[in-house]
Amino acid sequence: MNTTDFAAGLTADRRAILRATGLAFAAYLAAGCRPGRVSAAVTKASPYGPLRSDPAGVLDLPEGFSYQVISRLGDPMDDGGTVPDCADGMGCFALANGQIVLVRNHELKAHHDGGGNIPSGFDSNDAGRILPGGTTTLVLDPATLAVKRQYRSLAGTIRNCAGGVTPWGSWLSCEEDVTLAGKGVARDHGWIFEVPADASGLVDAQPLKAMGRFNHEAAAVDPATGYVYLTEDRDDGLLYRFIPAIPGKLTAGGRLQALGFANGHEPDTRNWGKTGAGVAAGRQYPLRWIDLDNVESPDDDLRKRGAAAGAALFARGEGIHVGERELYFCCTSGGASRLGQIFRLSLGKAGERLQLFFESTAPDEFNYGDNLAVAPNGHLMVCEDQYTDVVDNHLRGITPDGTAYPLARLRMQTELAGVCHSPDGKVLFLNIFRPTMTLAIRGPWIGQG
Repeated sequence: MNTTDFAAGLTADRRAILRATGLAFAAYLAAGCRPGRVSAAVTKASPYGPLRSDPAGVLDLPEGFSYQVISRLGDPMDDGGTVPDCADGMGCFALANGQIVLVRNHELKAHHDGGGNIPSGFDSNDAGRILPGGTTTLVLDPATLAVKRQYRSLAGTIRNCAGGVTPWGSWLSCEEDVTLAGKGVARDHGWIFEVPADASGLVDAQPLKAMGRFNHEAAAVDPATGYVYLTEDRDDGLLYRFIPAIPGKLTAGGRLQALGFANGHEPDTRNWGKTGAGVAAGRQYPLRWIDLDNVESPDDDLRKRGAAAGAALFARGEGIHVGERELYFCCTSGGASRLGQIFRLSLGKAGERLQLFFESTAPDEFNYGDNLAVAPNGHLMVCEDQYTDVVDNHLRGITPDGTAYPLARLRMQTELAGVCHSPDGKVLFLNIFRPTMTLAIRGPWIGQG
């Protein structure tokens, strides 16, 4: 498949969402707004109004919004298993028959329960039991969002944290684990696996080794080129770019690179305890890409070798999402207050530029962002995953001018994850990590009639 054919493979719904994102940002810029400022350390009022207490004690939402639980831990699945725990990253797809599909990660460790007997998968433990990590697939009725079928689609992996959708209709499921063979498992881990949205059962799990072995978090595909951008959940992580040998065919291999700054800028974006160093909010930094070798990295030193070659450091890269010729990614513990950052990477023929789009200065503004998505109206939707004994996690919206606001508040002592939108942009899907719950949220979204 050549690049032209690849770009033409986007669905009409996917194009509409990307176009809406770009138009929303263009409107804000035309109005004189400037993205990328660091907002003041106060809680901003939501454009949707105050949150209303949920009598069920699950999720507080603004007036006029509602959620529907479409799947939960222990629900029977069509393959004889039950819905497993630890629901994390998730992608939404439109099938040719009009149905909606969710492919949902489960961040399960090797010793966790996988929801019943799993017949096959990528790897097993020393006792011969298939490892429980992987994905489940939910086929939804497009009108009612009722689950028509749900089943295991990937198994035998460890800690499938986040991932990303591809323009050709698959989910990239990423392992946030680098366990080596002989450490209680039979095979090395730390890979990305591809799950077609229309897979009707367990896929043949093939690790995409050319995309690197490291503590993977999330992935995003540039629809214009087929390049895949990858985050790494480490305090000294890198941002990676995979250039496939054949756009749209990741199994054919390719070239892995790490992001660095051009013009000799200091390659540390974390802004930890620094004055006059690091990266400044709003500034556009020109970039270079550094080729990496030995990407299967048996010593788990890919990031260290990349940094030694000049690659930029990021504080726990998490969710990443493509908009219109730009992508956004979250760094959980970045910033002078170590509460989180969001970076914007512009794409296009004019050359790539990196911008610190948002840096939190107070816990009630934004606290440890994780999964994120770009909404059709141009707002970012960011899930919080706080690391305190008692958590108060929110789904945060961030406007195109860099203002954070609370969109939802989780009333349970766990994290939110898997935020994504339906193909028409009218429904927001969201996971509750533990116990697994997948929600469909409807409401009077800004920018929709």
